[in-house]
Amino acid sequence: MSEGPLDAYSRVVVGVAESLTPRVAALRIRSGRGEAAGSGVVLSGEGHLVTNAHVVGDATAGQASFADGTTARFQVVGRDPLSDLAVLRADRTVPDPPEFGDADSLRVGQLVVAVGNPLGLAGSVTAGVVSALGRSIPARGRTTARLIEDVIQTDASLNPGNSGGALADASGRVVGINTAVAGIGLGLAVPVNDTTNRIIYALMHDGRVRRAYLGLVSAPAPLPPAWADRTGQRTALEVVEVVEHSPAEASGLHRGDMVLAVNGHPLGDAGTLQRLMLGDAIGRRIEITVLRNGALVDVVAEPTELVD
Repeated sequence: MSEGPLDAYSRVVVGVAESLTPRVAALRIRSGRGEAAGSGVVLSGEGHLVTNAHVVGDATAGQASFADGTTARFQVVGRDPLSDLAVLRADRTVPDPPEFGDADSLRVGQLVVAVGNPLGLAGSVTAGVVSALGRSIPARGRTTARLIEDVIQTDASLNPGNSGGALADASGRVVGINTAVAGIGLGLAVPVNDTTNRIIYALMHDGRVRRAYLGLVSAPAPLPPAWADRTGQRTALEVVEVVEHSPAEASGLHRGDMVLAVNGHPLGDAGTLQRLMLGDAIGRRIEITVLRNGALVDVVAEPTELVD
């Protein structure tokens, strides 16, 4: 008898579940605000795990439990509330890490599988499809707020405690870290891509993420048709506000400017600009191309370090 579509679907989900369930831990954390629980994904052979920053909160340590019954104490190596990611390190050997993929290659409608370890219920698995890409959710540090960009939206239901678990493609590659239950039948995940890989690397090695600060508030806006045809861009970032005494003000940026590019990289949304504003941009001169009063203007800015 030939295999039907549902049989093939089940085989894929079972395969992903069998591969990832041993590599997703249940986390228990005690802090000044009480006890919290979530999930964490093995990140390295040296005992690192990745989870959500909101799962660990302000705690410095906790306990990880795996599907085979083993437990380990962990220390919080670093957390970054502005991306909702945190890196932990266990005090003993943990299972080998799964393969990590690239969320930038995902397509709407693609099969994904969410694997968590909520409240110690090992192997909580739900399957669905990528419902939308490029979503944004707000994140807040101690003094700073920003948007987490390129969030993955899926209809794979997330159970309580699934935050910090894995979102995987049909090949079992981890393409996201589940971050929130947004509503019935709706889940969100921080993507695994070049930007988040840089954030995770910084957390593993430095314990924190350094970000560059320009001091402008912007919003996507359509370019005038003539300029859209000339540049090949349909949208730019309109400067809504320039913060007083900021690098943006010192550079001569004005409210109403349409930011087209930074160092020659075209911008179409605030996420593109945020991705350029990581630690290696601090103190470096950057060239910003803007459309102002019908003419192209280049300004030079020197971002400072964002202090949270």
